[in-house]
Amino acid sequence: MCKEIPSFIPFPFLLSLLRSPNYNTKMKRTKVVDALACTDFGKDINVKGWVRSHRSSKAVDFIALNDGSTIKNIQVVVDPTTIDDEKLKSITTGACISVIGTLVESQGAGQTSEIQCKEIEIYGLCPSDYPMQKKGQSFEYMRKYGHMRLRTNTFGAVFRIRHNMAIAIHKYFHDHGYYYFHTPLITGSDAEGAGNMFQVTTLDLDRVAKGGEVDYSADFFGKRTNLTVSGQLEGELGATALGAIYTFGPTFRAENSNTPRHLAEFWMVEPEVAFIDKDELMDLEEDFIKYCVRWALENCKDDLEFLNKMIDKGLIARLEGVLKEDFVRLTYTEGIEILQKAVADGVKFEFPITGWGMDLSSEHERYLVEEYFKRPVIMTDYPSEIKSFYMKKNPDGKTMQGTDVLFPHIGEIIGGSVREENYDKLLAEIDNRGMKREVYDWYLDTRKYGTCPHGGFGLGFERLILFVTGMQNIRDVIPFARTPKNAEF
Repeated sequence: MCKEIPSFIPFPFLLSLLRSPNYNTKMKRTKVVDALACTDFGKDINVKGWVRSHRSSKAVDFIALNDGSTIKNIQVVVDPTTIDDEKLKSITTGACISVIGTLVESQGAGQTSEIQCKEIEIYGLCPSDYPMQKKGQSFEYMRKYGHMRLRTNTFGAVFRIRHNMAIAIHKYFHDHGYYYFHTPLITGSDAEGAGNMFQVTTLDLDRVAKGGEVDYSADFFGKRTNLTVSGQLEGELGATALGAIYTFGPTFRAENSNTPRHLAEFWMVEPEVAFIDKDELMDLEEDFIKYCVRWALENCKDDLEFLNKMIDKGLIARLEGVLKEDFVRLTYTEGIEILQKAVADGVKFEFPITGWGMDLSSEHERYLVEEYFKRPVIMTDYPSEIKSFYMKKNPDGKTMQGTDVLFPHIGEIIGGSVREENYDKLLAEIDNRGMKREVYDWYLDTRKYGTCPHGGFGLGFERLILFVTGMQNIRDVIPFARTPKNAEF
């Protein structure tokens, strides 16, 4: 049977309607995805959606209709003698219509069913200046019309996959005994210590600009506050109470970076786990990301096949490749040695390999993943100077127990670490970096009262979507991108 979208009608009211001589049944809508799967041929159904294309001839019209439920369109076959001529001509690409017709077995290749049209109702016409009307537009062009690009095949596929990845994340952690933990978007602390934060204030900025020193006691929270760059610090509080938690929500970084890999507003997945060591953390990172990739392959088949054909012909093979082998586990020191040897052998990098202690760029990470090992890498034991204050130091006093996952076409996709659980060591690190101790009093309390070993990671959700979809620009995997000088919609 074909699935129809139910509409709830209270029984007493339904009974009164049925008894009424003026009662007229209304056909329920069938989603396109269900209509395409239906084999109840000869049944009349109602589909609604937006026109992807309209081909006309004297004998027959073909309308490709899509409602967003699937990458595939359903073909509506129209006898032009049965529909008003002007009405039929007005139905152009982008128009929104309702069609009632008979579901029949398709005569053409590529789909099992189509609709022989009986009635068409127009909800909204689409004039010739519709920006998504033409095929083959560049992604740069479509970014100018971010509010309209969602209706295209490519972005429909991307955002259905994005939805599925969100579902996979929640299911993975729920099934593994983690608790979904809501950390604040407004915070008085900087988790990364980089200072690239958006300030939150209710003060009259015009008056503040003329008044010299800012009196934050008059502000809404009575202190300087910002949008969060990470939910990690608060997440650690949850982990040291509930054992294992994860956060999943938007984060904000005021970095003036106009690159294909950076956004000012993006989503982060951040699990924090009590009693976990470095090896167990790496196991978690690998298992989690393989689960997400496997979910995409099993639940987004049609969309992935479309993107594999239209965007990146190696996409599905690359996703399958992630599942086939164990991730490489590599120390930072070993990675630097490999990169130095590559340079000696003639490999050219845009950013030079200056030696131990340098911060690796995306091109260095991708060389290790794509050229040298040809599979994902988990890099560990970074120099303490290039990593955050909260990471646990190794006994050598020079390196920290970081665990970053590096992926093909992306570079770093996960940044993780074992957290420093010793009060005195963490306090010393805060002082050594010139951070304000009083800002982190609450955070230090987790080490002061019943401290425990713990660790976690942060995964940039959009970077995961980049990898799973094969898209090249991070602005194309979030519905409404926030970047420098761009806050439309």
